[in-house]
Amino acid sequence: MTPTDTDLSEQLEPIDRIDSFEALDLDPSLLAALEAQHFHRPTAVQAATIPVMMEQRDLLAGAATGTGKTAAFVLPALQRLLDDPRPTRHPRVLILAPTRELAFQTHKVVKQLGHFCEFSSQVITGGIAANQQLSRLKQPLDILVATPGRLLKLMADAFLDLSDLELVIIDEADRMLDMGQGPDVLALLEAIPREFQGGCFSATLAGKGLEDFAQQVLDEPEVIHIDAPNQQSRQVQQSLYLAKDRDHKGQLLQAIIRDPACQRALIFCNKKERAIEWQAWLQAQDIDSLLLHGDMIQAKRLQILKRFRQGQPPVMVATDVAARGLDVDGITHVINADMPFRGDQYIHRIGRTGRGHQAGVAISLIERHDLPNLQRIEYHLQQTLPTEVIKGLEPGFSRKDLDKRAKKPKKKAKAKKKVSAKKSGKAKKPGTRPKRPNR
Repeated sequence: MTPTDTDLSEQLEPIDRIDSFEALDLDPSLLAALEAQHFHRPTAVQAATIPVMMEQRDLLAGAATGTGKTAAFVLPALQRLLDDPRPTRHPRVLILAPTRELAFQTHKVVKQLGHFCEFSSQVITGGIAANQQLSRLKQPLDILVATPGRLLKLMADAFLDLSDLELVIIDEADRMLDMGQGPDVLALLEAIPREFQGGCFSATLAGKGLEDFAQQVLDEPEVIHIDAPNQQSRQVQQSLYLAKDRDHKGQLLQAIIRDPACQRALIFCNKKERAIEWQAWLQAQDIDSLLLHGDMIQAKRLQILKRFRQGQPPVMVATDVAARGLDVDGITHVINADMPFRGDQYIHRIGRTGRGHQAGVAISLIERHDLPNLQRIEYHLQQTLPTEVIKGLEPGFSRKDLDKRAKKPKKKAKAKKKVSAKKSGKAKKPGTRPKRPNR
């Protein structure tokens, strides 16, 4: 159960570039659905992975976010069902996603691409009343999209039968491992009583953890790696704007949002409290905006996402709960009000724009305290992000000044002179402990 022929870090490109979905030998019903969604030619990851999956081989695939990975596994899953139609009360295809948002987004793609098919599908996640989901599982079901935790609980309570599973897709595998969901996924797969085809998709294939995980869940997989682990979408224009302080950062943010080129903006913050503050500040500036963070109940999240997709309003402030699984057409700008702590977080954030064949803009607002995070991200990207200015909102210092200041050695604190207990007149009694300081 090891990857064949290639190491996980090796970058592979399809030998013969497939320029049309017709060349992938897809069913006319799927081609009609693709046309209805205005998908006219496959992306690189779709062209490389769909033939492998349709040959019913295990697959480990990595590609930058926003490159069409969801359709890359949904299309061959639907084609498999079309090639071998048979009635069943239990799912034949299982798609696992790390978050509720990604599960719902994946299910939406299943419904879109399967529009002209007669296959039934359901989505099962936490955050929704279990009795509602149990009633869905009693109905005939071909495709199940789920998060691992809720699915494992339903299996433990004997509410789910996976004996008919033929294909299991694990989406955003790197994120699952980051969230500690690896053991749940392994427990789910061990409970499947028959052989099945496996597909593992990830934004990056880097890291020993993912390699070990793949070896446990896949059987001699084909490894396809379209982009390097630190590769961000080439369709996203990235830049930095330096800010003197919080007020200056707010002025920059307001100017960017009010620019006519900014049709729909997603603003990222590192913490829920920061997101709440920025959203309140935008409202005070008469900029209507939405707020999304992980402590909201699922129904509230779905309501907010629906409004954002409709552009009512076209601005949303969010934590990293929206960095994965949020696929909203027409996001022109991603703005980092806070720089994320890691390079992979940055890549997933900016991947919310420039999706498919669209161009996008990613802007990071940098105060002096953001510099360590910025340097960490640039090291991950292996590039220095360009700095731009807005006329009338110049910071008064340059990126070079910022870097120089960061490189200055810190002054060593002067050591306090030790005063012996005898000289201070406060000699301790033998066997006594020093008093614990008040906290």
